[in-house]
Order: sequence, then C-alpha cells, then structure tokens
Amino acid sequence: MIKETKGIPGVLPNRWKEAHTVKHCALSLVGEPIMYPRIDDFLGELHRRKISSFLVTNGQHPEAIESIRPITQLYVSVDAPTPESLDAIDRPLFKDAWERLRRSLKCLKEKGQRTVARLTVVKGWNSDEIGGYAELIALGHCSLVEVKGVTFCGKSDASNLNMTNTPWHHEVVDLVKSLQKELSRLTAKGGPNAPPLYGLACEHKHSCSVLLARVDQFSYTDPATGEMKWRTWIDYEKFQELAEKHRLDPTFTFGVEDYTADTPDWALSGADEEGFDPTDTRHFRKKKLYTSFDKDGVPTNDKDGAKIGEEERARLRALMEEKRREHGMNDGNVREGKGGEKEVVDVSLMFRGMVVGKQQ
Repeated sequence: MIKETKGIPGVLPNRWKEAHTVKHCALSLVGEPIMYPRIDDFLGELHRRKISSFLVTNGQHPEAIESIRPITQLYVSVDAPTPESLDAIDRPLFKDAWERLRRSLKCLKEKGQRTVARLTVVKGWNSDEIGGYAELIALGHCSLVEVKGVTFCGKSDASNLNMTNTPWHHEVVDLVKSLQKELSRLTAKGGPNAPPLYGLACEHKHSCSVLLARVDQFSYTDPATGEMKWRTWIDYEKFQELAEKHRLDPTFTFGVEDYTADTPDWALSGADEEGFDPTDTRHFRKKKLYTSFDKDGVPTNDKDGAKIGEEERARLRALMEEKRREHGMNDGNVREGKGGEKEVVDVSLMFRGMVVGKQQ
C-alpha cells in the first residue's frame, strides 16, 4: 500500500521513505481487537519492537480491559448517551450492552496509561443529550475525550447513514463546548462519580475532531508568563522505556504524566492553523468559495480570505432565506425515511459546501 502512493501529488519523498518503518499501531476499525485471545502477547511484541500501541474497544468486554497490560493509549467508544440510542446505532450482540459499556468505562479509572472516551457524532442520531454523554465519561475519569464527526463512506446494506448525517467541524466544536460545560457542572456538583476538570485542548479541522483533556494530567502553569499550557502530545521514547521497565518488573507502575510532551501551538483549540502543521503544505481537491462564516452560516471572507462587502453579504443572506422558505423547515430538522434512515435539513450549511438535505 505504501509503495503504491509514490508519485501521488502531495506525497513528500522523505515522508514516503519514512513510512516504510512502522512506528505506531492502531488496533481498531475492523472487529473487536480486545477479543483476540493473545492480544496481550501481541501488544508486548509491539512494544518489544518499539512500536506504540493504540487500541480501540467498543466497551463490551470489561474483563479484558481490566487485564490488559499498559499500552500507549486505550480508547473506549462511547457511541450513544442512552440504552435506546446505543441499540439503534451499534446494534450490539449482547442484551446487556449498556451495562457492559458502563462497566468498561468504570474499569478505565484503574488504568495507568492514557485512556480516551471516543465519541463519534452522527448528526440526527446522537448529537444531542449531552448530559447522558457527560455521565458516561464521568464513570471512567478518562484522561481524554475525543469527539469526531462520522465520515460518510457511501451507501451500504450495513448502514442507513447519508451525507447529511456528517457534521461540520464547527458543529463538533460547539457540541464539545456544551459537553465541557456539562462535565464542569458535574465536577462542581461533587459526589462519588464527579469527573475531574476538563479543558478544551486541541482540534484538527481536517479530521473534524476536537479533544478535551484532564486539566490535572495534561496542563501546567508556565513560570515565565503565568499562563496555562497543555502537554497532550506523547513522548514515545519515554513510553517505551517505561513499558520495558514494567515488562521486566510487573510491580513497576507508571502514570499518564510520565510520558506527556508539549502540545505545539498550531494544534491548540482556537489556533489559526486549526490543527494543521504549518511546516506542511496543504493540497485541496476543490477550490474553496469561502473561508469564514458568521454564526448563521453566511460567508464573511472569500476564497482568498479577503473580507466580503456588506452588499454581497446581504445578497448571500437573502439566498439563504429563500432556500429556507423553499424547504419550509427550521435548520437541523430531522426527517426519518421508510428504511430508518435519518436525513438532516440544515440550510445554514449551504455556503460551506452546498450540503442541504432533500425534503420529500
């Protein structure tokens, strides 16, 4: 696969050559990796070869989560905030899937490595009920909360999603801000399941993903400026050193803070780069018509970043209102089809990519 990418526009020769040496392994996407009977041995072999380990589980095997060795980063997918929505979205095999998920999240409290609650936002399906998500995250006191918009990969018999179910990055950012507020409310409320304090740490627009991080594990005060700084990056060499010590002496333990690294400014939430490394060159398949928008979705800057005049903005706003009258619906309304598919009509997105759901 790597060899076939040589010569593709945008592929840098030095990056292509570097990709031939495996440094990281993500165990996710196909099946449930934690069910593999020798998964712990496999993870140990990865570490022996100095390959970092990222394992994603759907939270249906809490006993396996308890017994697994320390790994670079352990994810539990939190796909829905209620038992009903979990059944609708994941179609789990186990009748007690909801309780299994809750138990799995509770197991994360005892893990020493970085733990992540991964939320995939499916617009029209699970993009509300923020309180339910916050309560689940609180069970695990997860190190990180990663929220990502679902990627539409085309129609299939296994899924009834469509393009309108894919949220835009700004929508994911707004959802995460609401989630952070709800988590902070639970923290202030106190109690046995009160979560630690989380902060909005990073975002990556290209991936449509945003990261909340525990303030107690990933932040520090800069002695020179007095400002709070983030250390959400991973010191991979340090992790491998610690993992080897644990292998030689299973009584040796280490924590999240032992292998953090400074977060680069361009990756911070709110940075102008929006998560893009400025040393890289971006390649666009399609030329953008607009680059910035107001809260209603009306463009404020053109493709070159120049400010749009008031007369042109008024014209664009009138076009949006015309489209809204045509649909006769409020933005964000959800229409359910005969096959169970859910389509979101959101005229406020029309200038971002002309993605407006069809009304039938």
